[in-house]
Amino acid sequence: MLYPEGKIQALLRSNQKLIMESWSSDEGKTWSSLAKTNVLNPNSGIDAVTLSSGLQVIVYNPKKGGGDWVNGRNKLNVAVSVDGKNWKDVAVLEDQPSGEFSYPAIIQTSDKAVHVVYTANRKSIKHVVLKF
Repeated sequence: MLYPEGKIQALLRSNQKLIMESWSSDEGKTWSSLAKTNVLNPNSGIDAVTLSSGLQVIVYNPKKGGGDWVNGRNKLNVAVSVDGKNWKDVAVLEDQPSGEFSYPAIIQTSDKAVHVVYTANRKSIKHVVLKF
């Protein structure tokens, strides 16, 4: 994720019940030590993009995981940030009593629409278009 003054942020899934981050200010030559963000995650896949407006967007499962690795993947949210530190949920893509919604991918197209695709119960692919 790109920020002013050449800063780059890497967001990573982890087994820490939160998304982890690392920062670079030298075009990715060196990176800070991993640190926890305030974004919940049950060690599931995430994806993020910097929009043409500079807004940061992430798609993630907003629950702490339990002993079962699928626990917490029945919800899928979209959050935004201007600084990479403070994230605010802006859309709920899935909120089911059970199921698995995982492996999201997100892009912004030339018409400024934001496209999100993800697996639904490992049987199908869902596609959502968002406007910011």
